[in-house]
Amino acid sequence: MKILFISMPSIHATRWIKNLEDSEHEVYWYDILNRGKIELPAQIIQFTGRRRRKIPYKKGEFFLSKNFPKLYQRIRPLLEVTENETLKNIIDEINPHIIHSFEMQSCSYPIVQIMKVFPNIKWIYSCWGSDLFYYRYQTEHNYKIRNVLQRVDYLQTDCIRDLVIAEELGYKGENLPVIPGGTGYNLEELFAFKKPVKNRMIILIKGYEHKFGRALNVIKAIENKLVLLKEYEIFVFGAHPVVISYIDKNDLPFKVFERHQLSHNEILHLMGKALIYIGNSISDGMPNTLIEAIVMGAFPIQSNPGNVSAEIISNNENGLLISDPENIDEIWSLLNTAIDNFEMLEQAYILNQSIANERFDLNPNKVKVLEIYKKVEEDILCE
Repeated sequence: MKILFISMPSIHATRWIKNLEDSEHEVYWYDILNRGKIELPAQIIQFTGRRRRKIPYKKGEFFLSKNFPKLYQRIRPLLEVTENETLKNIIDEINPHIIHSFEMQSCSYPIVQIMKVFPNIKWIYSCWGSDLFYYRYQTEHNYKIRNVLQRVDYLQTDCIRDLVIAEELGYKGENLPVIPGGTGYNLEELFAFKKPVKNRMIILIKGYEHKFGRALNVIKAIENKLVLLKEYEIFVFGAHPVVISYIDKNDLPFKVFERHQLSHNEILHLMGKALIYIGNSISDGMPNTLIEAIVMGAFPIQSNPGNVSAEIISNNENGLLISDPENIDEIWSLLNTAIDNFEMLEQAYILNQSIANERFDLNPNKVKVLEIYKKVEEDILCE
């Protein structure tokens, strides 16, 4: 089959697509955000640089796009080649059997118009992060989400929660297996980078502070308790500028890594040295960093928007759940519980290694991924 992937240039999308490297399918990737080529096997054809101007840039376009977005979107097809036009050209060129889009707002909204023109092309949509959970409450997004789900043939998610939400939003297609966004991890290769629990002295904090991330609440929860944490090193990774600024301004003795300073492998290796991992946000899907903490043996303290983290964390057993990501006192209380109960951390390590083997091993998940396209191929042949 000819399979066209549409995604942002994400490590998780790349890892998913690489599962098809040795398959018999013809695989393509469309750079819908116009960011350029990504690291994929040479035989996977990448459609990049397709967003071109139809007329020279006009003064005031940026102002119009920011202040009158609806009006700008109406005139944008006169200014540049749109995603729908690009996709139409790609479809005419390769005639794909399947289009698989990852993420809703940036990678699925822009193509729904042309996907309705080609109803015989099977559309798989992989739900990421806050795609449905957060945006369903906003009237304009609610309409757009329903519009996409009405056309989508197959839904793939990284958590059970979003399957339920999609049905509440009118989705009537077929549900595919729940698989992590990046598919899984080579557990055998990563084993060498996991320290024994007794040798771990790092508290690791995800440094996202934006529409969803609430790293500052974690930092504020512990900044006045550092005397109680003097045995530990505190690392903050993926830190947004506001987080770095706060840490610098308050002269906090943390080791900080900027947003893109560490590679994915470096983050995994750091997880393998961390005793405790803390991730805090008001909205997310199944956090990939939570999965990575479990895989690498760091005890997770994680926010639980829509009860999604509770799908893999049993509170006070293999991790701790933050019920209110804005509650600084609660966050400190949970961290204090963890550092005061070393036996729980040791037991959680054992439980989480079992969960990792059952749910996050790359090899069985790769089989599940390939079975998705086999199943869709069979459906096509039966029509």
